[in-house]
Amino acid sequence: MAGEVQFDLVSPERRLASVPATEVQLPAAAGDMTAMAGHLPTITTLRAGLVRAVTGQGVKAYVVTGGLAEITASGVTVLAERAVPAEEADGALFDELLAEARALAGSAPAAEKAGAEKNVSDVAALREAVLARH
Repeated sequence: MAGEVQFDLVSPERRLASVPATEVQLPAAAGDMTAMAGHLPTITTLRAGLVRAVTGQGVKAYVVTGGLAEITASGVTVLAERAVPAEEADGALFDELLAEARALAGSAPAAEKAGAEKNVSDVAALREAVLARH
């Protein structure tokens, strides 16, 4: 396929993907973005959301809780805090993620409270989006 980038996704537990992709959709902290061949070099933080890679075998989706993405003209590397293939995400996982996010929001210092509460909202929206697909 023309116009491919190398897509790599790793979490502390495992490597989840290492495939060529025509585009990679990312839940960047500043807003959703799509990386394709020729993209300007960028490093961005990620919020809780879905990372989607369009590959020759179809669209591969992954639930991430945050992390970093490095984008170059020829590749996208995601270093996720926590990540699982979307088809493996279930209600129990999202209950755990929501409990963690709520606990962090409850104990966040005043200066970080809004960001922590936004994370709770992002995880709740992600839960709805992923579980509605199943």
